[in-house]
Order: sequence, then C-alpha cells, then structure tokens
Amino acid sequence: MPELVRFPLEVGGSVLVEVEPEPGPHRAARPGGVLREASATLERAVQQVRDAAAAAVAEFLEMPRRPDELEIKFGLKLDAQAGAVIARTGMQGQFEIKLKWISDRLVPADEPPPEP
Repeated sequence: MPELVRFPLEVGGSVLVEVEPEPGPHRAARPGGVLREASATLERAVQQVRDAAAAAVAEFLEMPRRPDELEIKFGLKLDAQAGAVIARTGMQGQFEIKLKWISDRLVPADEPPPEP
C-alpha cells in the first residue's frame, strides 16, 4: 500500500507525496494512516536531480558538432530519505536523450550554404 511523505516547502507549508513503501516489515497502521516526514525540502530534493540534468546537458553541448536541439527526459521519484531520485526502468536508471541536427545546417564551415 502506498505511503504518504510530507515534503516541506521553502516558502512555507508542505506538500504530501504518495510513495511506494520501503520493503520489509512495517508497523500495522490503519489504511491511509502512514505518514512520514521528508528529510529535505521539496526544492532541495529536486535541485539534486536538476544539477544532474544540467551536467548531462553541458556534456552534449560540448560536442564538436553541437546539436540544434537537445531534449532530455527522465522520471522523477520522491523518497522520504533520499529526496528526489531519477526513476528507474527495470533494473537501470533512465535518461531519454534526443539530439537533433537540422540537415541544411550541416554544411562544413568552409563551404557556402546551398542556394535555395
């Protein structure tokens, strides 16, 4: 049964997030009565994942032939102890990365662009 975790907000107040329970034995509780407190604010938890995404973007933008478009998708999972983590698929973490080059912009720098 899912549990609820209360994440405090830096501006005050909090938000409840439904999470999967940790494996192992648990104390008996009435349905919907499991509420845990997060160890960090929501903003602090998300910042960790944001920093990982920014590092990935920086790596792709350092490519010799920089893409015209870059799209990174990932799932975000919230946990009372760990904060925000990148959700996994199967047994592995997941980033879905899409790079796009527009073909008419792939002309070498020393060649003039094609005539329309």
